[in-house]
Amino acid sequence: MAEELIQEEEVSAEAPVVQLTEEAARKLRQLITEKKLEGHFLRVFVAGGGCAGLQYGMGFEAQPEAEDYQIESHGIRILVDPISAMYLWGSTIDYVDALMGGGFQIHNPSAIATCRCGHSFRTQGSAAPSGGECSCH
Repeated sequence: MAEELIQEEEVSAEAPVVQLTEEAARKLRQLITEKKLEGHFLRVFVAGGGCAGLQYGMGFEAQPEAEDYQIESHGIRILVDPISAMYLWGSTIDYVDALMGGGFQIHNPSAIATCRCGHSFRTQGSAAPSGGECSCH
């Protein structure tokens, strides 16, 4: 299951866990080259916290864990752990180069509420945080 490398073309009726836009892949290739991380994977994960209850995270890792989903999108190898996959399934990672608010953005079909900054979200089954204010800025 998770040990196989899933190619975008192989996923027909079912959306991949996550996929990249070409712009996000271009930016990630640039970062990989600048940081000399050739051969590394992009880990995408969900953690508790953030203004809306859950938050996204990304980083580079040299090796996958045994239970990770491994996906390749536009030549970038991506890792997602099974728990994060439950929240991320069908998401698209984009990169927006803007004067204000630029950076990586995750478009998640499971999110029913997001923080203004877009780094935090809530799903149907997760509880709303107390306070309700965005403290990202």
